[in-house]
Amino acid sequence: MRILVTGGAGFIGSNLAVDLARSGHEVVVLDNFSSGHFDNLKDFPGDVVAADVAENQWFAAVGKVGAVFHEAAITDTTVLDQKRMMEVNVEGFRRVLEFALKYKVPRVVYASSAGVYGNGPRPMKETQAPAPNNIYAFSKKVMDQTAACFVKRHPRMKLIGLRYFNVYGPRENHKGGAASMIWQLAEQMRSGKRPRVFKYGEQYRDFIHVKDVVKANLCALNGKKSAIVNVCTGQGASFNRIIEILNGVFGFSLAPDYFDNPYGFYQDETLGDPVAAKLLLNFQADLNIERGIESYIGAQHGVPA
Repeated sequence: MRILVTGGAGFIGSNLAVDLARSGHEVVVLDNFSSGHFDNLKDFPGDVVAADVAENQWFAAVGKVGAVFHEAAITDTTVLDQKRMMEVNVEGFRRVLEFALKYKVPRVVYASSAGVYGNGPRPMKETQAPAPNNIYAFSKKVMDQTAACFVKRHPRMKLIGLRYFNVYGPRENHKGGAASMIWQLAEQMRSGKRPRVFKYGEQYRDFIHVKDVVKANLCALNGKKSAIVNVCTGQGASFNRIIEILNGVFGFSLAPDYFDNPYGFYQDETLGDPVAAKLLLNFQADLNIERGIESYIGAQHGVPA
C-alpha cells in the first residue's frame, strides 16, 4: 500500500514511517522539519516532501495514497502561543481531511492525546468529558470534535483517533525539553547529576513505549469503524519509580533532586483505560515500564535488553 505519514521526521512519525517501509509499504513522509530531524530518517528509504501540513501546496506532490497517518503537530505543552498551536494542530488536521476527500483516501489515523483529559478522573476513559489544562490539550480536543463532525458528513471514510498517553523510546532525543521524562532523567543521570523532578516525585504517568504506539497505529489500519481510543498500558509509574529503574539500569544510586512545580496547567497523574483499544482495534501494549526502559535506555548504555 502507498501510505502518507505526516510529521514523519518527528519522534512517533519516524518510527512509524520506518516500520511501514520495512514491512513493504511505499511510504511518503510529509514534514516541514521545524521540530522533526533528518537524523530520524537516515534509515528511511521512501520519499520525503518538505511542506507545512496546514497549507495545501503539498497535495499534488503526495498524490494518491491508500491511508494517511497524521502525526504532524506541535507537541510541546509549554508552547503558549495559542494562535500558532491552533493553526498547526487544528488547521493542519483540516488540511489532511481535505486531502483525504480530494484523493478519496479510505482511512485516516490521527494522533490525539491523553492531554484532553486534564486532571479528570482516573483511569481515563474515552467517554468522560474532556478537561484540557493547556492550549496543546485544547487543540487536540478540537481535533477530536472536528473528526466527529467529519465522520457524520462522510460516514464511508474510516477516521481513527489515537489518544497517546506518555510515549517514550528511540528517535525522541531531538525533542530536547519536550522529550519524555524517561529520556530527560536518563540524560541527567548519565552526566552524573541527580535526577530533578517536581516535589515529591509521586506524580505518575501511563508511560508507553513507541514500539507499542507503532503497533497501535498498525492495528488501526484494520479497525472496522471510526473511533477514538486510548493508546496506553493501563499501568501508572511514578517519577520516583522511573528513577529507581534507571538507577538499576545504570548501576547508580542517585537520589532525586526535588523542586517546586512552576506550571499551573500540569497534569499530576495520567492513567488510561485500555479496554476500548482492545475491543475496537485488538490492540494491547506488549512492554511494561521495566522492560521498556531496559530495552530503550539499557540498550544505549550497553546493557542487554
